Amino acid sequence: MRWQTSRFLIDLTQPKVMGIINLTPDSFSDGKPKRSVPQVLHFCEQLLADGADILDIGGESTRPGAEPLGLSEELLRLLPVLREAVKLGVPVSVDTYKPQVMQAALDLGADIINDIWALRWHDGGAGSTGAEILAAHASCGVCLMHMHGDPKTMQVHPMQGDVLPKVLLFLERSAQALQALGIEKQRIVIDPGIGFGKTVEQNFSLLAGQHRFTQLTYPLLIGWSRKSSLAGMGVPGSVKLSAQERLAPSLAAALLAAQRGAKILRVHDVKETVQVLRVLEAANNPTIQPKESA
Repeated sequence: MRWQTSRFLIDLTQPKVMGIINLTPDSFSDGKPKRSVPQVLHFCEQLLADGADILDIGGESTRPGAEPLGLSEELLRLLPVLREAVKLGVPVSVDTYKPQVMQAALDLGADIINDIWALRWHDGGAGSTGAEILAAHASCGVCLMHMHGDPKTMQVHPMQGDVLPKVLLFLERSAQALQALGIEKQRIVIDPGIGFGKTVEQNFSLLAGQHRFTQLTYPLLIGWSRKSSLAGMGVPGSVKLSAQERLAPSLAAALLAAQRGAKILRVHDVKETVQVLRVLEAANNPTIQPKESA
């Protein structure tokens, strides 16, 4: 299985690690806000040194309760970083749902558009939709994610009942709609949207039934990293884990996701996730052991 992107044909024989770069002032990705382009690029280079295969850069927070960000501010945060990041020699994904940002990012050489709205968002203007922009591009990759509601309200009014068939149907129809526009299947990845309008129980039901998504035959991207659904995984009776304390359950979820067919893991903790995947690879291929350090 391969993922076609603007500049790279990504081999997904083994799961790939997508490192998260949040350009938001309240980012906890590296424990401190990133205030300058050189600082952000240094962080990108550190993620690559830690083993990241793909960089995912976003200028707008989409965590539960987040307020929407204006177009001009998102472009101001994103474009100076993206202009330099595409020179690092790896696939660069842009996490955005705004068509104008998608176009600007692709014009600068971005490889992938990672859209929490699965190309459904529009501002009511007369410009091109996200789907039209991607269809006009020769080869960029796209990740279609399922989200119920919007970031500001999605956890106030989450989905009801059994979410698995609903999410499956949404992603299948969204991917088929893109192909009807002429976007090749090899460019499309799907993401069930852990934490985006689902309860804790529903998120874990998606993990339990994750094999169902692989039956759609699109590569599967999963993002469990530091999600609030993992906050209750501490010692019984203890307070909930903070975002910074969720490394161990994040790694456990990443391992389970990879075992159940995920091809891309979107994570904050790249080095540790790479180590977990190396253990999984060694277990699956015991005759091919990692080389020992001198």
